[in-house]
Amino acid sequence: MSAPASPILSLQNVWVEYGDKIVLEKVDLDIHAGSFVSIIGPSGAGKSSLLRIILGQERPTRGRIELDGAPLSPECGPDRGVVFQKYSVFPHLTVLGNTMFGLECAQAPLTARLFGSARSQAKAQAIEMLQAVGLGDTLHQYPAQLSGGMQQRLAIAQALIKRPRILLLDEPFGALDPGIRADMHALIRTLWRDYALTIVMVTHDIREAF
Repeated sequence: MSAPASPILSLQNVWVEYGDKIVLEKVDLDIHAGSFVSIIGPSGAGKSSLLRIILGQERPTRGRIELDGAPLSPECGPDRGVVFQKYSVFPHLTVLGNTMFGLECAQAPLTARLFGSARSQAKAQAIEMLQAVGLGDTLHQYPAQLSGGMQQRLAIAQALIKRPRILLLDEPFGALDPGIRADMHALIRTLWRDYALTIVMVTHDIREAF
C-alpha cells in the first residue's frame, strides 16, 4: 500500500498576533494538490490574515508554513496567484496588456517589456488564457469599458497566466450581482478542473463556499 501524498501546503501551529490581539490561533491545516478549500467566517475572523500569510505578504507570529515540504518563501512568488474582491487590474493597459504584464515582468524584470519571438509567445499565452475566461473578444478594450464581472475575469486571467501552484481567492465575488456571481462560480469550477488548480478561497457567505 503506497504512502499518502504529502500536502502541497502545510500550516503548523500558526499564530498571528497584533500586539495583545490574537487574530489566528493554533492553525493546523494540510492542503493537498488539486483541492478546493473554502474558508468561511464572519468579517474580522482572520480569513484575510490567513490568506496574506499564505501569499507571503505577512509572516506568522509563531508557527511554520511549508510549500512542497520546504519553508514558505517570505515574499510573494509566482507559485501563488491571488484574486481580490476589488479588481486588481491596471486601468492604463488593455485587456491583453494586463494579461501579458505578469509574463513580461517575470521574463524582463528591469524593463517589463518583451520583444521578438518572446513577445509573440507571451501574447499567444495571454490570448489563450483570455479565451479560457471568456474574454477572447475584448483583447484591445480597457478595464473601464468592461463590466464588473468581466473585470474580475480579467483579474483571474492575470493570476493564472503564470501558472501558480496555488490560487488564492479573497472574497472574489462579493461585489458582483447574484447572476454574475453564479457565472463566476461556474467559471472557477471549470478552470479548477481544466488547469488542475489548487484553490484556497475565503468568504463570509456559506452558500458561496458550497
